[in-house]
Amino acid sequence: MKSRKNKSAVNAGYSGHKRARFYFMPATSPAFLNTPYIGRFAPSPTGLLHFGSLVSALASFLDARACRGTWLVRMEDLDPPREQPGAADAILQALEQHGLTWDGEVVFQSRRHAAYETLLHDLQRQHLIYRCDCTRQDLQTMGGIYNGRCRTRLVDTSHPHALRLKLYDTLPLPDDRLEFTDLFQGQQIQNLRLEAGDQILKRKDGLFAYQLAVVADDMAQGITHIIRGLDLLPVTARQIAFFNICHRPAPLYGHVPMAINQHGQKLSKQNLALPLDGQKASGNLWYALAFLGQRPPPELKTATVAEILAWGVQHWQREQVAAMPREALSPLLSGEEYPHL
Repeated sequence: MKSRKNKSAVNAGYSGHKRARFYFMPATSPAFLNTPYIGRFAPSPTGLLHFGSLVSALASFLDARACRGTWLVRMEDLDPPREQPGAADAILQALEQHGLTWDGEVVFQSRRHAAYETLLHDLQRQHLIYRCDCTRQDLQTMGGIYNGRCRTRLVDTSHPHALRLKLYDTLPLPDDRLEFTDLFQGQQIQNLRLEAGDQILKRKDGLFAYQLAVVADDMAQGITHIIRGLDLLPVTARQIAFFNICHRPAPLYGHVPMAINQHGQKLSKQNLALPLDGQKASGNLWYALAFLGQRPPPELKTATVAEILAWGVQHWQREQVAAMPREALSPLLSGEEYPHL
């Protein structure tokens, strides 16, 4: 995906059908201008919240509250083999300890399988998905980007197969290039054919894929703004395209800087990122505000969680986030910089 940061044929059973017609509504569409702000934070219960998670959650929360909007929490519990027992409850508790209270009920993706099947059926009826039995080795041979090989192949349905979305060739995009403006990272351009490829919506093991569930749920909840970590910027163009394939306007996206460890790796459970300590919530929030470029005053370090969040909402500036480096070392790695450790 290219970034220009600006500061100021068909598969088994579908042959012979004409392609459906689509309109393209860019991410900066005015469709949401007169619609109440609805944002969301959607963690996966594969581990406990760490500083990088807090940065994304706080940015999403502050942007919603500063716009007097609704802030929702959704649990992306779609992949049981990767989930950690008790993590979902621990994540929600950590959010509460940091004052990040959400509106409405928490949505669990594991309870929405019927909705995902309905969307798949609708896409199948429009001949927008096809079966694929390609292996990971096949994908490596393609250079890592799926080239639509199974679009015109007859796949044996008695063998394990995935369902893929025809991501390109479905929208009126010049040279399959989709452009959008990120709230913090500026103009983005991605060639859907060469940089994304047709996306898996249902896996060979029968589990629903992230790309299906996330768009289905964002549509169902009427999400208008998605503020999240920079690591998800590369998949944004394909999600915007999916919204348009479904004849729905895409939300506005903003990707905040990514917290990394001393080895330059994104903070994660795999990299042994320290979980948040709820007893140090005020310090955690202060450093997250600073990480986001909001310049909280030093005396705010000893304020209550409610006071820090009130200051954050009142002083929230997207421009300051946009001015920050795309990634930076987590301050929670250094005891000297972080006196609350």
